[in-house]
Amino acid sequence: MRIKFPYLFFCLSAFIFVSVLKSNAQTAYLPHYTTKNGLPSNNCYYTLQDKKGFIWVATDAGVSRFDGAVFENFSVDDGLPDNQVLQLREDSKGRIWFLSLNGQLSYYYNGKIYNPDNDKQLKQLNFNAVIVSFLEDSKGRIWFGTNKNIIGVWDGKSLIKYSSPNTEKQYANAFINEDKQGNIWAYSTTATFLYIKSNFVLVEDKLLPLSYKTLTRKDRTVYFLDNTGLNIKNGSETELILNINPELLTNSPGYLYVDKESIWLSNNSGVYAIDFDGKVNQLLKDIDVNQVIKDQDRNIWFTTKNGIYRLPEAKERLYILNKINGLSNDVIKSVTKDGNGKIWMGIGNGINILNPHTKAVQKINLRDQKKYNLVKQLTFDKKNQTMFFSSDYGLGYLSTNNPSSTGISYLKETNNSVFVVKNFSIDTGSRLALSLSSGVVIINDRFKKFAFSSLNYVENKDYFKDRSYRVYYDHFQNLWFSNTNGLTEFGKGLLKKYYQKNSLLTKRINDIKQLDNNIIALATDGYGIVFMQNGKIIKQLKQKDGLNNNIINRLFVQHDFLWAISNTGVNRIAVNQNQFIISSFDYANELLSDDLNDIFIDTDTAYFATNNGLVYFAHSQKSQQTKAPNTYISSVSVNKELLDLSYSSFTLKPEERNITFNYSAIDFKNKKIIYRYRLKDDENWSETRNRRLELSSLEPGEYCFEVSAKSQDSQWSTPTKINFVIEKHFWQTWWFLIIVMVIGAYLLYIITVRITKRQKNKEQEQLLLKNKILMLEQQALQAMMNPHFVFNVMNSIQHYINTQNTSSANKVLTGFAKLIRKNLEICTKSYINLEEEIEYLNLYLSLEKYRFGEKFIYSINVDGQIDKEETQIPSMLLQPYIENAIWHGIMPKEEGGEVQINIDQKDEDYLWIKIIDNGVGIKNSLLAKNSAHQSKGMNLTQERINLLNKIEAKPIQLFIEQNGNSGTTITILVPLS
Repeated sequence: MRIKFPYLFFCLSAFIFVSVLKSNAQTAYLPHYTTKNGLPSNNCYYTLQDKKGFIWVATDAGVSRFDGAVFENFSVDDGLPDNQVLQLREDSKGRIWFLSLNGQLSYYYNGKIYNPDNDKQLKQLNFNAVIVSFLEDSKGRIWFGTNKNIIGVWDGKSLIKYSSPNTEKQYANAFINEDKQGNIWAYSTTATFLYIKSNFVLVEDKLLPLSYKTLTRKDRTVYFLDNTGLNIKNGSETELILNINPELLTNSPGYLYVDKESIWLSNNSGVYAIDFDGKVNQLLKDIDVNQVIKDQDRNIWFTTKNGIYRLPEAKERLYILNKINGLSNDVIKSVTKDGNGKIWMGIGNGINILNPHTKAVQKINLRDQKKYNLVKQLTFDKKNQTMFFSSDYGLGYLSTNNPSSTGISYLKETNNSVFVVKNFSIDTGSRLALSLSSGVVIINDRFKKFAFSSLNYVENKDYFKDRSYRVYYDHFQNLWFSNTNGLTEFGKGLLKKYYQKNSLLTKRINDIKQLDNNIIALATDGYGIVFMQNGKIIKQLKQKDGLNNNIINRLFVQHDFLWAISNTGVNRIAVNQNQFIISSFDYANELLSDDLNDIFIDTDTAYFATNNGLVYFAHSQKSQQTKAPNTYISSVSVNKELLDLSYSSFTLKPEERNITFNYSAIDFKNKKIIYRYRLKDDENWSETRNRRLELSSLEPGEYCFEVSAKSQDSQWSTPTKINFVIEKHFWQTWWFLIIVMVIGAYLLYIITVRITKRQKNKEQEQLLLKNKILMLEQQALQAMMNPHFVFNVMNSIQHYINTQNTSSANKVLTGFAKLIRKNLEICTKSYINLEEEIEYLNLYLSLEKYRFGEKFIYSINVDGQIDKEETQIPSMLLQPYIENAIWHGIMPKEEGGEVQINIDQKDEDYLWIKIIDNGVGIKNSLLAKNSAHQSKGMNLTQERINLLNKIEAKPIQLFIEQNGNSGTTITILVPLS
């Protein structure tokens, strides 16, 4: 469980539980952490700082881990075998061991608690006793001392237990140690034992500690307390190095801590820091303290039954002066320093003067306690060595060399009118400016005439009307003031109303100061700090730039630094060549918040007037720059299951996308930690103040979670990172996509093939149907041609009969019979070979030769390279053209003529057939004939060619031309299949 304590409540509780470290009558401030800040219980037993820097606290309600801002608590719900954890130890592997009251051991490692229920090896570590001491030796073995007569040693695989047979000298509450020679020692309150040859041997020794808590090891040397004081044991040699008051040793001393400078002894009455020269300082008086430790940054932590306390290292230690230290009141409204080095404080009922060296306090009582109940401003007049002071209803001054109540001069209003002082300012001469509720008043000689009259104002000379808030004389003795209108400058009789030029300067201004280079700094009421130079605004600093607050109450200039206070603490701004670098004193702000009234910065000390006394601390003149806080990923959970952070990378399943990162930056000085994170190297950083990042819907892929942190005064820390991969769903993997693509392509192929096949089948069916129709049309045409041919042949036979040429008639009838038979053979065929076609044409032409005798000559010439049996041509293709050449070309001529048929193959694609006659010519023939007459055979053949061209891939080409004045050539190109 992660608990983040409210910042305001922390500050309030810090004041309530301020503890003391008295030295020269000053009080050191110790931040105090309790259940109100996040601890699981105020009853704390033990504190440990691990190697990373986390502070672990063992309580009776579980264990807590602290990073400076957040307590992360662990209990039985998180895996602890018992909520009452008495001690904590860290081994060389980084495991944090929990030594609980019920004797069961557990440890925290890489974000997870291991106990006997989830770790088989831990089941062996069962002593049925409380573990009181813990040691990891140079061989990696872990030794356990118990509250019973049992010592155990565990090598990570097996446990060996040892018991003392001596009833008077036993191992109960033994402290285990390894010396520089590697010898293992066990120290109980009654005896000393040395581990020799696999067993402990009783040895004579003077070491008789008060308890197992009063021993501590340092560089394999043991420091221990006995009834005389602090001893050191190196091997077998023991030496008393410091006598201690027996009263401190008999009051239940807690765990011992020894450093180079002193011994820190805790008991039921508090903590005693005992230097080796015998000087004793007491802290946490009357508080039951169990333990003292010093962390890596030299902070000292106190474990008590009322939470834990932290004493910061010396250079970051805050001190408080209040009524306990001799002040008149805890409420301090103003603070400054005089020329004698004394600190002046405006107390609730007067003035206190502090000698910073002796811490002696001089008290100045004012004559009218009601009128001067709160001295809210103190201003030192260096020229005249006087101190001016004011309250709400009065103002006065006194000498700083001989301050006394009788030597105070009070400002008078000559008409006895009541005036309310908001603020005042003095120049280096004699003038005094008052900021009143009624306006701004200038007193020209504050020593000769320390009075003013509201009836004698001269407006815009010594009086400026309207309610004012602040007045300030700059280095040139010009008066700056702010009122309800805004910012105005008055000097040499000239009035410059800056509020008319810039609306920002119409806002309320709480304080005005001048820096080098004539820069004027303005503390505004909600708009941060505004910087002006030569009458123009050159910079505005706000909370987004690093200020604690946009409402700034007071400013103080010290060398090159401008200090600013607000209700949330203090800032220091380094101003150099118009560069503004903001630093915060976060470790001081937790004490200064909400109660800060005024500020004075000395050469090396910062003083703050608060409602709880005078707070001061040492500061450096250098620009404050702290080291970046160490940043760690404390836990990672996936679907609410913790991951083992011993691995630097993880592979997550597709459904494991609910990832939660918890991370921390360890910084016990600065509270305002900013984090930045990213999930990929090429992404921009995202900034946040949260210490937890929840991711619920990351896409599959590779990620590298990086996180770093910074305080206001540091650079970004080195990022800590963890790699993880979210696997893709099987349907997002490359192999699945390939399979889907292959299946898709296959299905597409099948569908395409089927559609194409179906389309082809459909086209084929249409083609076959069309072909069948064409065949039928062709047969019909052939059937139409046959009667025409028969009619012509019968005319020839009739001619021979009429001429009584019986022999010729018989030959014609015989040839005609052969021709009819041949025609019957080929009329049903679409194609015949060239041999058959020539045979058919010879029969036909021989009959025509009988008819016309010598008037008709024909010849058929076939290229010898043509294979007449393999070459196919459409049947009955040539006969109509040959017949037309005879009847319409040659017969009209009295002398007859010749028909020549040439068949050649000029290329691989076509068979060239030419029918050449020397008749009248086709053009002449057409002119001589009736225009209505058409050659039936020619038309039928042309239609047949057109039908064949629709079926075949290559068309039959036909060309008819007249040869000059007479004769005709018919060229037919028949495609070769």
